[in-house]
Amino acid sequence: MNVLFLCTSNVNRSKTCEDYFRQVNPAHNYKSAGLSYKNCERFSSTICTHELLLWADVIYVFEDMHIDRLKEHHGNPETFDKIVNLDIDDVYEYMSDILISKLSNHPLIAL
Repeated sequence: MNVLFLCTSNVNRSKTCEDYFRQVNPAHNYKSAGLSYKNCERFSSTICTHELLLWADVIYVFEDMHIDRLKEHHGNPETFDKIVNLDIDDVYEYMSDILISKLSNHPLIAL
């Protein structure tokens, strides 16, 4: 399974997911990206592309605004069926224990 994690900047939440799940469940393929071109450029992180969205079997986002941004900038309806909103605020640092605990116990993450 190809799993894509998307947040705003691809610095903390989505990058943590990619790195954490790659360690605990190497049976799947994991990638992460950001949805803000300005922030990804600022942090030299990966920006979401149409190719990444097509590659993914499931797309995890963290906020409603991420879904809105995907619909606005990547208006491909076949992508929308793959989206799962984890509803985790942008208040955690990369690989923080609290974030990892939320991810590993999250009822919507089926990996």
